[in-house]
Amino acid sequence: SLWLKTCARAVRRTPRFVAMMSVQQPQPMGMEAAGRGPKECRFSPYIDNGGTAIGISGKDFSVLVGDTRCSMGFNIQTRNSSRLTQLTSKCVIASGGMQAERETLHRILKMRIAQYKHAHRKEPTTNAVAAMLSTILYYKRFFPYYTFNIVAGVDEDGKGATYSYDAIGSYDRVDFTATGSGSGLIYPVLDCALKGEHRMNVPTEDMSKLDAVDLAKDAISGATERDIYTGDSAEVAIIDSTGVTIEMLQLRKD
Repeated sequence: SLWLKTCARAVRRTPRFVAMMSVQQPQPMGMEAAGRGPKECRFSPYIDNGGTAIGISGKDFSVLVGDTRCSMGFNIQTRNSSRLTQLTSKCVIASGGMQAERETLHRILKMRIAQYKHAHRKEPTTNAVAAMLSTILYYKRFFPYYTFNIVAGVDEDGKGATYSYDAIGSYDRVDFTATGSGSGLIYPVLDCALKGEHRMNVPTEDMSKLDAVDLAKDAISGATERDIYTGDSAEVAIIDSTGVTIEMLQLRKD
């Protein structure tokens, strides 16, 4: 065995063997190379189906507007997908984000409100609904509902109330808000009209119900001109002490 090891060592040192081993092997190309290397596969359970919602609250009313287009990528899946759900006689919710998550969340909210009615023999106030939604969203914070919500209504004092949420339940009562794919186009319009932030020495006044409805309609109509995920039609919910009235507004179809 010692003799065989000595011969093998001598062969490895010959110029011919060294030259043979130094020849580079051809590298695989195309699909063969892709098949041999490591692969990274990604999966996301969420998708943003677009759409826009606007909430405005006044002295004794609230206005909530949401379009009905549901998109995925550059495809319109349906032109009649409502993002508004009436929860009580004085409270409406609108949600942006993923359509399937929105439907699930709204169904759970209606179920919880029905349980509240059976237990207390009355429907919850708008403030109670807002707090309940925050609890539901925070409970799912580790795998959250992919929704961005607006709750609008009239509180127990008869004042307009609008609440804005993030995906995990943080919320705030605001005078106006917007969510969805066109919210970046909506906010400057609302800031200018309701707070006068872009105008010099112009006093702001309380807006009437009709003016607030017209403003919300104009804002979402303008968003359809620049946002391809907003359009087709819009539901306009007007909430006051008498209840909820819903109107339809036709928007761009392209």
